Parts: sequence; structure tokens; C-alpha cells
Amino acid sequence: MSSTAPSRAETHPSPTDQDDDDARLDPRTGVVVITWQRREEALAAVARLLALPERPRVVVVDNGSTDGTAGALRRAHPAAVTSGRLEVVALAHNAGAVGRNVGVARLAELGLRYAAFCDDDTWWEPGSLARAADVLDAHPDVAVLTARIVVEPRGVEDPIVAELRDSPVVGARLGLPGPALGSFLAGASVVRVSAFQQVGGFSARLWLGGEEELCAADLAAAGWELCYLPDLVVHHHASTLRDSSLRRRHGIRNTVWFTLLRRPWPAALRRLWVLARQVPKDRTTALAVGDALRGLPWVLRERRPLPPHAEARFLALEDAQTRSTARRYVG
Repeated sequence: MSSTAPSRAETHPSPTDQDDDDARLDPRTGVVVITWQRREEALAAVARLLALPERPRVVVVDNGSTDGTAGALRRAHPAAVTSGRLEVVALAHNAGAVGRNVGVARLAELGLRYAAFCDDDTWWEPGSLARAADVLDAHPDVAVLTARIVVEPRGVEDPIVAELRDSPVVGARLGLPGPALGSFLAGASVVRVSAFQQVGGFSARLWLGGEEELCAADLAAAGWELCYLPDLVVHHHASTLRDSSLRRRHGIRNTVWFTLLRRPWPAALRRLWVLARQVPKDRTTALAVGDALRGLPWVLRERRPLPPHAEARFLALEDAQTRSTARRYVG
């Protein structure tokens, strides 16, 4: 018996269905994912994001992968690509954290107010993005909300959570939605697009590894607030596809550069002395110090110490940084 009804493979959403789908998109928040050479992990991360009840737009910035990541994402989610829920931006080179700047710029073009950052080995818990947007709507002077981080597969809090929860930062206004922070964790934060772009986003010089500190300092200097909000939850299943030594090398270099770029000289010298005592005395550290020294002409030329209200935040963090068990330079 013949039938004129289309087969399952031939069905397509009607214009009305498509309009309904577009209407359910969160008009406030999009997600920016950066990835490099982690095709399978990127596929899993994007699938989780597209399944969120908030139905956010997702912009994946592929930092020059040669493993077919960009094409695999587009093939895996053709409907999301067609509807605009998923956009994959393939860069010709590895731009590091600046890839997030590219993603945020795209969200700004789409008129979204907030950008949730996500790495390819992290994912947001359902409801967290809507909660973040509600809080940012209610607190127009808050630029960044950092989430509680749960380490998988054990399901335990990351050690850094205790430091976020008990943040000693002073100088913030009363009535903030959560503890004030001096910096933030890019893979577990939602940022206000206008504030992020006001300070230029992440520095191309720092590339990747502790790049958040300079951005956070410039946000504080411009009068923005940064908060920890335990209602927001990010899960982190650390990828095994990483060069831990290179990440540590960049992290040490960037800490030195940030300290010299923004801290007053007495505070900068104290911070560098603590750092020198904390880092392992090995080849990776020696390479990091060499990198930092080669950048000194740029650093000293661009040095701009923080105003007192912003410096007070970092001054309050000195003791916590010295005693921290979560801020270890390993790898």
C-alpha cells in the first residue's frame, strides 16, 4: 500500500516548528568553547551544551586543529548549524585564550549580553546559565560570575572552590550576589560581554595559562565587580591530551608578567619572592624565567599599576596565595 506521508529520514521541521525552536533560544547568554586537537572531547562537550534546557547559542572556536574537529562538529549537529544554535569558527592558527575573544565578539554581533566560557573538558550543569543571566541582570556592575567546580569522575569539589568561597577580597560594594573575587577561572565563568570587550578581553601576549588575572585586574580597575556564585556549577573531567609542562611554563611566565604589569613595586617584589619559593627548581621553570626575561622590554613599556581600589583586592589575596594548596606549579 502506498502512502504520501514522508519517511522519518525525509521529514523536516515546518516553518512554524522552526519559529518555535528559535523562540526557545536564550536571548541573553551564549557559550564560547575553545578547543585544539581534542575532536572527541569537543564533540562530547558540544553535545552536552546543545542539550541544556536554556538552549544557548554555542560558538566553538577551533584553534587551528588538524584532527578534523571543525568538520566533525558540523557533521554531528547539522540542524544546530542550520538554525544558528551552533557556529564553528576554524582559526588558521592556535590563538590560545584569544580564541575566546573571537567567540565573544561573535556573540556580541548576535546581540547576546552574556558569554559563558567552557573548555572542551568541562560542562555546565542544567539551569546554571539561566541563573547566571538572572543574577547579571539584577547586578549591572558585576562583570564576571565564577561557578563551583566539581571534578569528575569522582564528583568532588575542586580544591580551588574553598578559596573562592572564603575569598578575602576587600573593597567590593555591599550586596553583591556572592563573595568578591580578585580573579576568575575562564573555563568556569560567565562574563558580561560589554565589560569583557571594554578591557580588551584576554591578552594575545599571555596566550594561555593564567591569562585571567590580567583581564580581572583591568576589570576591577575599570570599576567592575567579580563574584563567586555557588549556585552555578561546572563539571571538569581533566583531559589527558595536554602538555602539562608547557602549561606550567606559560603559567609561571604569565604570573611574572602580570605582577610586573599591574602591581606596585613593593607588592610586585613580594609576589615574585613568594613565587620563586613555590615553583619547582627544574628545566620547565628555567624556561619560564627565560621567557619572562625576554618579555621585560614589553612589560616595562606597558606597565600600568592598578589604582588603589583594585590593588586592594590583590593585596588581600597575598596570604591566601602563599598558603594555597590549589595553586601548585606542577607538570
